[in-house]
Amino acid sequence: MLSNKFAQYLVNNQIFELEMVEKAEQKMEEYGGNSASALARVLEIELGAPHDKVYEALSIHYAFPVYKKALEEIPEAQIEASKQILESMRRGSDESFKRKLLFHKILPFGFQKGGRDVLKVLTIDPTNKVIQEISSNTQYKRLEVYWAPLKTVEDLINKIAPQKNEFLQLLEEAGMVVTDAPEDDEETQILDEQALDDEINKSLLVNLFEGCLIEAVRKDASDIHIIPNGKSAVDLFMRIDGKLQLWLRQENTAPEALAAVVKDRSTGVDRFERDTAQDGFAQRSVDGHLIRFRISILPIVSQEYERRFESVVIRVIDDRKVITDFRKLGFQEQAEKEFLKSINTSKGIVIVTGPTGSGKSTTLMAALHHVIHPGVNVLTCEDPVEYVIHGARQLKIGHKMSFDQAIRSILRHDPDIVMVGEIRDKITAETAVKLANTGHLTFSTLHTNDAPSAISRLYKMGIETFLLAYSINIIIAQRLVRKLCVNCRRPISKEHWETAKQLGLTQEELESGSIYEAVGCPKCHNGYKGRTNVAEALYFYPEIKQEIVQSVSDIDEERIRKIAEKHGMLSMRDSGIARMREGLTDLAEVLYVTAED
Repeated sequence: MLSNKFAQYLVNNQIFELEMVEKAEQKMEEYGGNSASALARVLEIELGAPHDKVYEALSIHYAFPVYKKALEEIPEAQIEASKQILESMRRGSDESFKRKLLFHKILPFGFQKGGRDVLKVLTIDPTNKVIQEISSNTQYKRLEVYWAPLKTVEDLINKIAPQKNEFLQLLEEAGMVVTDAPEDDEETQILDEQALDDEINKSLLVNLFEGCLIEAVRKDASDIHIIPNGKSAVDLFMRIDGKLQLWLRQENTAPEALAAVVKDRSTGVDRFERDTAQDGFAQRSVDGHLIRFRISILPIVSQEYERRFESVVIRVIDDRKVITDFRKLGFQEQAEKEFLKSINTSKGIVIVTGPTGSGKSTTLMAALHHVIHPGVNVLTCEDPVEYVIHGARQLKIGHKMSFDQAIRSILRHDPDIVMVGEIRDKITAETAVKLANTGHLTFSTLHTNDAPSAISRLYKMGIETFLLAYSINIIIAQRLVRKLCVNCRRPISKEHWETAKQLGLTQEELESGSIYEAVGCPKCHNGYKGRTNVAEALYFYPEIKQEIVQSVSDIDEERIRKIAEKHGMLSMRDSGIARMREGLTDLAEVLYVTAED
C-alpha cells in the first residue's frame, strides 16, 4: 500500500509503474523524507526518471499551472519583460538573490494579466523552497508560479543572461572566479599528465576547489564529496545537518583534473597515485579562523573503464564547533546526571557508541574538557586526531608508531585520564580494561546500535564478564536528529497522527498543536536547522553488574535493557519521542534514526 498521496497519484494516472513508485517510496523512507517533493527527487536522481515527466506530474498534483512552450514560441515582448525585471534586480541590492534564482532555474517572467502587482514566475520545480524567498527578498509580494520544461527555462536564461554562469555568480560571493573548462576533443581519450595540467591551467579549477572549501565552512557543512559524473562532469556535494546536498554539477571538466587539483593543494597525498586509497590534509584561513580539512581519496570504478576515476571526501574540522561545556550537549535529565556521575570519578571506562556521524567525538570532547585540569595527565590516542585538546597530550600516530604501539605505551606514561579513540579489537579492549582496573578514567567509542549490544561486542572480543561488570561506568548510545526550524515548523498533519499514536503520543498532545513537523523557509534547510542528540544511557547499577557476572555463554541484552529501563533509562526511540514533546524534532527524524528499534 502506497503511503504518499503523490505516489498514489502517479500510479492511478499511469505516469509510472507501481513497482517503480514502490521502490522510490522505499528509498525515500531510508533517507527520512515523506513529502511529494522528496519522492520526486528520488524518482529523478536515484531511479533516473525523466525530470520533466516527474515535475510536470508534481505540478499538476499540486494544481500549479503549466507553461509548455518552446523558446521560439514565446513572444519577444514576454522575453523583454523578463529581462527588465532581472535588470531592475541587478541595479538594486537584490543582485545576489537574482543569482540564486537563476542558479535554481527560477525565472521572473513578467506580470499576470489583470494586475501588475502579481509576478509571474517560471520554474522547473514549483516546490523549490527558494521561490518562497522572493517575497521577502524583492519588492514583489504576490506570485503566480508556473511549471515549465527544463529546456524552456534553460533556453530563456541563456537568452536573457547569456554572459553569466549561475554557479560562477554564486562563487564570486566567496571572492573566487572560475571559467568553464574546455570539452575533451575525444570522448574516449585517456588524459595524460600534460593534458591534466593544460586543463587545470585553462579552467582555473584551483579557484573552484578553494571556493568550495570556503563555502563549506560558511554553510556549516561537515563534509564535501567530490564525485565523477561521467567522463566530463563532476558533482560536488556538501553534508549539511547530516544530509548530502548537491552544491554544484561542474560540466565540461575531466574528473581527473579536479582530483589532481585536490591532491596538489593538499599535504600527504601523491598526485600520480590513482590505484590506492590515500589520506591527506589541508588547512586554510577562512574569515580569520584557521580551518583544517581531512582528505580521503579512493579509486572507484565507472562505465568509463579506460579512465581512472577517484572519489574524494573532505572532512571540515572547525575548532569553533567543539563543545567544551558539557551541559550544552543537551542530554536529557537522567542521562546527563548519570553521565556526570560516571566521569566525575578517578577510574572506570566511559563508552560512547553509535554509527559514524552520530556525534560520538563531540560528546567525548565535552566530557574531556569537563575533567581536564592542570593536576592530571591526560593522554589521547586517536587515529586520526581531529580536534586539538588544550591540556591534553595527544599521541602522534604515524608509520613509526602505530595505533597498537601507542596503546601499549600509554600505561608506561603515568596517565590519570586516557581517551582511546576507538575500541577496535581485543588489544584495545584489554588495554582499556587494564587502565580502568588500575585506577585510570578511560574514555572510548564503539560502533554498535545500542548500549546493551556494546557489552556483547566487548564480551565477544574476549573480555571476561567480571572485568566487564566492574570496569565500565556507563555506556552512552546516541544518534543525531535534525532540529526543526522554529520560524516555520507547524503542528503535525492529521495524516500522521496514527503513526505518532503508535509511538506513544496521545490524542491530547496531537490536538494541542505542540507536536510539530518540518515545513521549510529561507532561514533553514528544508525545515531543519542544526542537530541535537537522542540517547540511551546505560549506567552500571549493581543489578546490571550482577546480571553480567552471572552470564554463562552469552550476554542477555534484553534482560540488561529491562533492568536499565526499570531504573529510568530511556530507549533511543523514547528519547526521540521526548525530543518531539519538547518541540525540537519531528516524527520523520525520530523514525529514521531509530529504525533498527
